[in-house]
Amino acid sequence: MSKPLSDHDRKKQISVRGLAGVENISALKQDFNRHLHFTLVKDRNVATRRDYYFALAHTVREHLIGRWIRTQQHYYEKDPKRVYYISLEFYMGRTLQNTMVNLALENACDEAMYQLGLDMEELEDMEEDAGLGNGGLGRLAACFLDSMASLGLAGYGYGIRYEFGIFNQKIVDGWQVEEADDWLRYGNPWEKARPEYMRPVHFYGRTEHHPGGVKWLDTQVVLALPYDTPIPGYRNNVVNTMRLWSAKAPCEFNLKDFNVGGYIQAVLDRNLAENISRVLYPNDNFFEGKELRLKQEYFVVSATLQDIIRRFKVSKFGSREIVRTDFSKLPEKVAIQLNDTHPAMAIPELMRVLVDEEKLQWDEAWDICVRTCAYTNHTVLPEALERWPVDLFAHLLPRHLEIVYEINRRHLERVAARYPGDSERLSRMSLIEECGQKRINMAHLCIVGSHAVNGVARIHSDILKATVFKDFYEMEPHKFQNKTNGITPRRWLVMCNPGLAEVIAERIGEDFIRDLDQLQRLREFVNDEAFIRDIAKVKQENKLKFAVHLEEHYKVKINPNSMFDLQVKRIHEYKRQLLNCLHIITYYNRIKKEPNKQWTPRTVMIGGKAAPGYHTAKMIIRLITAIGEVVNNDPVVGDRLKVIFLENYRVTLAERVIPASDLSEQISTAGTEASGTGNMKFMLNGALTIGTMDGANVEMAEEAGDGNLFIFGMLVDDVEALEKKGYHAQEYYNRLPELKQAMDQISGGFFSPKQPDLFKEIVNMLMHHDRFKVFADYEEYIKCQEKVNALYKNPKEWTKKVIHNIAGCGKFSSDRTIAQYAREIWGMEPTLEKLPAPDDKQ
Repeated sequence: MSKPLSDHDRKKQISVRGLAGVENISALKQDFNRHLHFTLVKDRNVATRRDYYFALAHTVREHLIGRWIRTQQHYYEKDPKRVYYISLEFYMGRTLQNTMVNLALENACDEAMYQLGLDMEELEDMEEDAGLGNGGLGRLAACFLDSMASLGLAGYGYGIRYEFGIFNQKIVDGWQVEEADDWLRYGNPWEKARPEYMRPVHFYGRTEHHPGGVKWLDTQVVLALPYDTPIPGYRNNVVNTMRLWSAKAPCEFNLKDFNVGGYIQAVLDRNLAENISRVLYPNDNFFEGKELRLKQEYFVVSATLQDIIRRFKVSKFGSREIVRTDFSKLPEKVAIQLNDTHPAMAIPELMRVLVDEEKLQWDEAWDICVRTCAYTNHTVLPEALERWPVDLFAHLLPRHLEIVYEINRRHLERVAARYPGDSERLSRMSLIEECGQKRINMAHLCIVGSHAVNGVARIHSDILKATVFKDFYEMEPHKFQNKTNGITPRRWLVMCNPGLAEVIAERIGEDFIRDLDQLQRLREFVNDEAFIRDIAKVKQENKLKFAVHLEEHYKVKINPNSMFDLQVKRIHEYKRQLLNCLHIITYYNRIKKEPNKQWTPRTVMIGGKAAPGYHTAKMIIRLITAIGEVVNNDPVVGDRLKVIFLENYRVTLAERVIPASDLSEQISTAGTEASGTGNMKFMLNGALTIGTMDGANVEMAEEAGDGNLFIFGMLVDDVEALEKKGYHAQEYYNRLPELKQAMDQISGGFFSPKQPDLFKEIVNMLMHHDRFKVFADYEEYIKCQEKVNALYKNPKEWTKKVIHNIAGCGKFSSDRTIAQYAREIWGMEPTLEKLPAPDDKQ
């Protein structure tokens, strides 16, 4: 029998990793050594693993540069419509492997490193995640950039280059502890600073109204310094740009004090201006009305709009002359997509530029603004909606407040004309909320100032029209659309699960990577014994690999034949990690009660970060770790149940854990999760879903076939009916003995013997003011988990369901999502044509 292949040899066999030509490999080795020598100034005697990573990164980056310049040149010459995706978050993760995948360099680089005596995976592990996002919204932006480039769209991601991204999470004595994410400490080989495109951004000051227009005077100026990161499309030679702005104090900052001896202090105070891009706000689905955050929002918008208008004015490559001054053409050349309300200031800022600086009449400027901007809503949770106090606005951005008031005056005139005498509707639809402290409702500003408003899954878009934005939908139904989220199959299949990608490619070829709908063809193989075996084998290999990772990092020995049951996402009451906890406790109690029964073994893993100021979320983490301490050390249970809290969940950990999971927990209260995208990643990687009819789960069940997901729980209408009737947790507690037992254990200190009342706040919340009705779905959830256990005992039937799920994933490619945005919102046409490679003499 032939000996089992080493990891290295196995990788060489995988075609989706690109061909490794001999010339290619020797050129890569030469480039690598050149960078080690000239860029890093090291030789092989003193170079560290990090040096080798940087040398490889620079080597791979070189293959991007020619394509990057070519692509931008192509855009200047062809002058296509451009789309500007503005987001306060881009959760990019690592760049090296993704770049190699999209450039078909993976095998060649792997072989080159091997020949140099280096291990590719070890080098990849040196890269810091670019953690410039909290969760779904930021990761969606990253997937969208990949798809825009892969579909040949002239797309630009604009955001902030935070010096500190989402905090690193440490678990200390069961509690979350936050650590600053100093991701730039060793430098970032993927970015290029562009000081020549530095832009001034103004704050504070006052306005003066003259016959010739309005002046905004006595402002404080902060400079926005752009850093560009290349975004390669999948094997089409397109390389787009993500431009992130960093705040710099101007040279003359505060130096008025200089001659009175305050020079040193003046230089030290430059930090105050530069704090704007210092740190990402770590809240997911929660609005914290801080001045620094509003500064960040205006900073990215102002710098980006200056860039957009500069680029609109000079259309031909290499020409700085102003060739275009007719702004009526702006919507034909520019689309601006607002990723949630965080960049809503783009609307009043575009109006300020057009009216105050370019001297357009209001009506024409407004028409241009509306036709250019579009808004994506990401949540219906009231505590997440941005509502800025008017007095903060007046202080920081006095001219923009005047513009918002004028937008509102005209908007309310239109509403009044349409609905005469309906004063309640007027106050509901106003951009200014008058009750209590006066606030600006940024979602209302976005709807009024955009030509398209979309939700991110069908059910979410329907809820927007029926509830949150009902008045606006009645008045302008044509504005409202749905764009169900998607994920990039490059990162979330080919890169993170090459074994599965290869098994699929052996059956249906490689075209699915750029056209994910082709996965439907896998339905033909649902009863194919060899295919069923191959799919199960890949999963088992991924589980073994992750089990090794777990034992190294968590010192917990786990059973790789157990069901890997995963819930990874931000910790939030609406996502109901507590429902998962109640199932774990119930299952534990059942095993203890009948230890000799044949229980389906499970390893339950829960991961995710809690916002530092969100006390309940931090207590939920403490409860999970406490349950783990009891369950994992109970000899009666053995390896039939383990509970692990996955520390510091982030993009890179997702790429490891998702391919290894069997069961995906998507158990939010119906009507609360706008879409979810983790759900799609699990589905694509061969896990089955247990979930409520919420977000994109609804469409996933439709695509895979109802019977191929484990669906349970209340529907949106049931939740609403229960809300009307009154939700009484006590009734469920009294009626369901296993629920009562679990709750009594939590409240009685069974999981916290040293501090019996440690979890009294969680118990009190669940019993008396649980907005998300955990107990109402408990009984059905437990029954549904029993079905999961039964099916897992029949691996063949389980794997058939897995195949149905993978085959139904086509819709959930971000390529489909972006093609719909392009055609239905931006007025652009995607293309699968390749650009010529840099070495083609065309």
